[in-house]
Amino acid sequence: MLSLTLRLSKGVALVVTLGLVASCGLPRSGPNKAEIFAGSVLREGDAFVLTVDDRVNAIAAVAPALGFSSAFINAGALGSDTISAGDVLGLTIWENVEDGLLVPTGQNATILEEVQVDGSGFIFVPYAGRVKAAGNTPEAVRRVISEKLADQTPDPQVQVRRLAGNGSTVAVTGGVNASGVYPIEQPTRTLAAMLSAAGGVGIAPETARITVVRGSHRGQIWYEDLFKDPRNDIALRNGDQIVIEEDTRFFTALGATGTQSRVQFFDQTISAIEAIAQVGGLSPNAADPTGVFVFRNEPEEIAEQLVGQDLIGTQRVVYVLDLTQPNGVFMARDFAIRDSDTVYVTEAPFVQFNKTIAAATGSLAAVNTLNDVASGSSGN
Repeated sequence: MLSLTLRLSKGVALVVTLGLVASCGLPRSGPNKAEIFAGSVLREGDAFVLTVDDRVNAIAAVAPALGFSSAFINAGALGSDTISAGDVLGLTIWENVEDGLLVPTGQNATILEEVQVDGSGFIFVPYAGRVKAAGNTPEAVRRVISEKLADQTPDPQVQVRRLAGNGSTVAVTGGVNASGVYPIEQPTRTLAAMLSAAGGVGIAPETARITVVRGSHRGQIWYEDLFKDPRNDIALRNGDQIVIEEDTRFFTALGATGTQSRVQFFDQTISAIEAIAQVGGLSPNAADPTGVFVFRNEPEEIAEQLVGQDLIGTQRVVYVLDLTQPNGVFMARDFAIRDSDTVYVTEAPFVQFNKTIAAATGSLAAVNTLNDVASGSSGN
């Protein structure tokens, strides 16, 4: 009878200890599924908790696209003989008189070397005055100078040529092998050719982004898209700034995964499956494959499509992925991770149970040890 009473008392003590341990809160990697669902707007929270299916995937996959505007794409290439401010020209003038305006006595021509086009696009020619050169070809400038001199000397012959030095330049900076200021010349009139002149990109092509700044306009594309679509190989203009940058997007992985960390994107698009694999997959000893969550702040227009009601402002959305469902892995494979997402994997229920048992067992062992010590002391 005493033995039965003792066993019952130990059982009661175990139950009480389990309750105390559980109420004290054991260490864990984050909230469980029930706590996350409790944050739904349908309960006591302010987040929309949505199970991922084909419809959700189609809406949530929308992401800001990179690309050049029509103003960039439709800009024609600069002609190889188009004169720009800062160019240096060479002029040769012939006159059909012995005592000419410009030609020295005894010679049949005069050469005006290194006539620079000023910031306003003009050059100065004696007796012809200021002549608009920028935006014109050497042939057009020749005709203008000839017409102006013809009023003062009979049938002048003029030759205009471009010398070394080009006023049209672009600045190439960032992740290239040779940053610098480069002239727009015949071989380098387009974006791809100019990047080649700068030594090519010096960062991973998969995550390299190209930004072109032209005055108050800005365009951005992925480096790989420069070669996928010929329209992205835009013509350059004087003063363009070309910046090559590494992709700065990231997601955060937490919970029962191989590692918990802030992870940079390794490609233009990353699926939920790829994101999980990148941090070592689900923990085989702790993860609950029915509780894979993606936390995201969705813009108003996307959130409205997801929940089918009018909303105001950015909304908190929690996407639920159950990998144990027949198409669960396919849904996770098609779900696109976006910048600043948090991927969280809950612990399996038995993990917390095991922790409770372990903690309780340890507590009971400690109590028994104290009782044994006390019994030994009283016996002395």
